[in-house]
Amino acid sequence: MPRATLSGGGTGSEVMQRIAAPMVGGMVTAPLLSMLLIPAAYRLMRGRGLTKHRNQFAIIFIASNARYYWATGTICTKFTEFDAAGQSPHAMVCLMPKTIRYTLLSLRDLAVSVGPFVVLAVTLLVLAYWWLDPNPPKRVVLATGPAQSAYEEFGKRYAKALSAEGIEVVLQPSEGSAANLQLLRDGKVDLGFVQGGTSSYTDQDAENLASLGSLFVEPLWLFYREDAVRKVKPGAAKKGDAGRADGTLAALTDLQGLRINLGTPGSGVPSLMTKLLESNRIDPATLQLSRLEQTPATMAFLGGELDAIVFASAPESLMVQMLLQTPGVRLMNFSQSEAYSRRFEFLSPARLPRGIVDLAGNIPPEDVRLVAPTTSLITRTQTHPALQQLFAQAGNQIHGSAGWFKSAREYPNRDNNELPIAKEAERAIKSGAPMLQRYLPFWVANLVERMWLVMGIILAIMLPLSRIIPPLYAFRVRSRIFRWYGQLRDIEQRIDPSAGGADSRSNQALLAELNNLESRAERISVPLSYTDELYALRSNIHLVRRKLQRL
Repeated sequence: MPRATLSGGGTGSEVMQRIAAPMVGGMVTAPLLSMLLIPAAYRLMRGRGLTKHRNQFAIIFIASNARYYWATGTICTKFTEFDAAGQSPHAMVCLMPKTIRYTLLSLRDLAVSVGPFVVLAVTLLVLAYWWLDPNPPKRVVLATGPAQSAYEEFGKRYAKALSAEGIEVVLQPSEGSAANLQLLRDGKVDLGFVQGGTSSYTDQDAENLASLGSLFVEPLWLFYREDAVRKVKPGAAKKGDAGRADGTLAALTDLQGLRINLGTPGSGVPSLMTKLLESNRIDPATLQLSRLEQTPATMAFLGGELDAIVFASAPESLMVQMLLQTPGVRLMNFSQSEAYSRRFEFLSPARLPRGIVDLAGNIPPEDVRLVAPTTSLITRTQTHPALQQLFAQAGNQIHGSAGWFKSAREYPNRDNNELPIAKEAERAIKSGAPMLQRYLPFWVANLVERMWLVMGIILAIMLPLSRIIPPLYAFRVRSRIFRWYGQLRDIEQRIDPSAGGADSRSNQALLAELNNLESRAERISVPLSYTDELYALRSNIHLVRRKLQRL
């Protein structure tokens, strides 16, 4: 529920996020405060209150033949001297407050008690990290398009946007939309720009591929030379065919008799034009068609070797910008654009406003109606979800501004998609960046967001288990004292009242064992809060000694 509230984008989410954030933060900080900070502060305050004087104890570091030994001595107030001649050991004696010694012992015992708990928690986190794989790879391949195309320009913008997050975007040039789709199907790229109507998608495509949203419309640009249209004799074609006196094309049926370049099969334009020609009952075999690449075809068109050239591209393309301002070259007006959009679901009607290219030069001199397939960013479903999220968020910035054929924030959107929309893209288009990514670095926010549920489960498991830490700590400290009670009880049970008194040989041996036990008990180190247990042991040793001496 907290995760859904924090990452949600529905009605009232902004209010609920402000309510849920302190609650979630408290769930994380409360265990840390109660298990670590408060006990540590209490231990330090109590240690200072119990200790009025600071005793010193020596830590002797003995160095001999490049071998080092560490030993703790008893309380001392002077330095120990060693003979420095020959290979005799050298010693350096340091003084340290006894309070620090007790504090270090307490921390050591606490670390040993908490150690298994921490190891278990870290192991679960590592396994969850390995299983979920929350952080994306640092390298991704994006299929773009031909040189100087809109696909290439947008690919550079995506590469720049993702480089800010440490992701290297490798741009893979291609012939165009159809080639990008084939590269995606073959698994040679991770993402690619694909134009609507490029191909018929199969059920396998729906399983292996997903859309990150419609990015922009890509109008079908049909440029033609006015002089070439005028050269066609009016009597050589039926009424409505090419060869009009004013040198304009009004419909696709006017293309007969012209030399037309449709582009390479990999661009997707031949497939699209075939559908449009067939809808006008035109057999493509009756036309003079060529399939040159975009740049050579443009050079041939400007050189008079071609009469018309067709390609689909966003208006940001340098080729489009140049041809729109070339004298003697005109753009065909699709007067039936609305009808085309109704017959083909991947097409949308578009309008190029008068003067949009050059206001001073009034280019174009009148509104031009076009048909425009929608271009989507297609990804493989195996692509890391974090990468899908980054590309979808970058798409909001790159394609969200107003343009020739769109208003501000009209794109990206979820319309006109022939493949299922990826969940990450749907959330990015609808709500933008998640709340955590607005305030934290991407890799931190992404890690928390993708491991939030698992971290909550691990926390729910570890909190009940953490209750055994205080008893385990107390047992570890007290075991240093209680284990001597077994030896003390054994000595008491071996006291023989009939052995002839305390001066007998057997009782004298028991008294020596008792003295040795007391001497060893005096060297037991425990935290100050457990010294009462230590003094209780020494008191019980004294009671057994008195019992032995009364014989």
